[in-house]
Amino acid sequence: MRYAVLGTGTVGRTIAGRLLDLDHEVVIGTRIPEATRQRAEFADGRLPVATFARAARDGETLINATNGLASVAALREAGAADLDGRILIDVANPLDFAEGFPPRLDVVNDDSLGEMLQRTFPGLRVVKTLNTMNCRIMVDPARVPGDHQVFLSGEDPDAKATVRELLRSFGWPDARVLDLGGIETARGTEMLLPLWLRLMSALGHAEFNFRVETADVAETAETAEAGAVGPV
Repeated sequence: MRYAVLGTGTVGRTIAGRLLDLDHEVVIGTRIPEATRQRAEFADGRLPVATFARAARDGETLINATNGLASVAALREAGAADLDGRILIDVANPLDFAEGFPPRLDVVNDDSLGEMLQRTFPGLRVVKTLNTMNCRIMVDPARVPGDHQVFLSGEDPDAKATVRELLRSFGWPDARVLDLGGIETARGTEMLLPLWLRLMSALGHAEFNFRVETADVAETAETAEAGAVGPV
C-alpha cells in the first residue's frame, strides 16, 4: 500500500515510521519540503518528504496528522477535492492552544473535525480513529497492558474495513476496535481529549489508554426492571 502521511510532527513521523517498518510505501506531506528535510528528525533521509499536493497524488490512502486547526487548509493544499474515492484516516484533533494549556476544542458538541473534513471534501472517505491516545500507543498498543480500545467513526463500510486491516497490522485485534457508527460520532472521541489531557497531567505521562468494560446485558436488564437504575 502507498500511504501519504500529511503532517511532520511527532504523530505523523511515528505513524510513517511504523508504516515503513511494515514494508508500505510512505511519503510525508508538508508545506515546505526543503526546510523539513533540514530538520534533525529527517536528517537520516528515512522518511521521504514532498509537498502536500505531491504526497496526496502518490498516496493511495491519506492520513491526516496535521494540526487540527490547519487540517482543512492542508487538505485543500493537497488537492483533496480532486481525490475522490480515496480513504482519509483522520487522527487529528481540533485543539486550540491560543490561551495556553490545557487547550480548548475549536469545534465541539454539534460538530467535529472529522465531520468538517467529510463535509468539505465529500469525495473522500473519511475514517476517524486513533485520536484518543499517544502516538506511540497508536502504532504499538502492547505498550499498555490489557484490553483497551481504539474507536472508529465513518460513513463508508468498505473504508472502515480497510482501516481495520491497518489497525490489525499495528497490533489492534478486531475485538478491541469499537465501531461507533457514522462520522458524527467523531464528536465523542474528539471530546475525550480534554479528559485525556487532564489524565496526562495527573499521571505525569502519556502511557495510558481508555478501556470500555460492559456489564452482563441480562443482569443489567433485570436490574432495570427492578427500578434500580442509575443516570441515563
